[in-house]
Amino acid sequence: MPVYEGMRDNLVGEGRLFQPDIMLPAQYYSVLRKTSAQGPEHRLIMAMLQDAVDCFQKYRGATDENGRALYEDAREWLASEDRRWPFSFENICGVLKLDVDYLRRGLFGREGREEEQQRRAKVLPFKAPPAFIEPAQPAAKAS
Repeated sequence: MPVYEGMRDNLVGEGRLFQPDIMLPAQYYSVLRKTSAQGPEHRLIMAMLQDAVDCFQKYRGATDENGRALYEDAREWLASEDRRWPFSFENICGVLKLDVDYLRRGLFGREGREEEQQRRAKVLPFKAPPAFIEPAQPAAKAS
């Protein structure tokens, strides 16, 4: 037991055991900042989710190849249930504490309603209004 007592004497005897840690304010606040939910990682995943929702809504009815590709990529990512990838839709919703099913119902339900409205919409042919023809003015006789 002399090793333990010697070690104890070494720490307690010099007062190092109860010495306060010296820390600069910048060091203290940097530790707090890292645990904040608004860190760069949080902003990154928020931007990913916002971009996917924007592409899904903006390019839903796109007819050009680039717009359709952006829509299909966003739709595939939002519909995927794969949790193996750290930036999958379900993992991002988990980090942000969002209900995955609620978001999907809102996004895909709206998609279904818009398609239904398009099918029900009546297309009427364009009819030009009848042209108004002014009666000819009698020519003034020269005297």
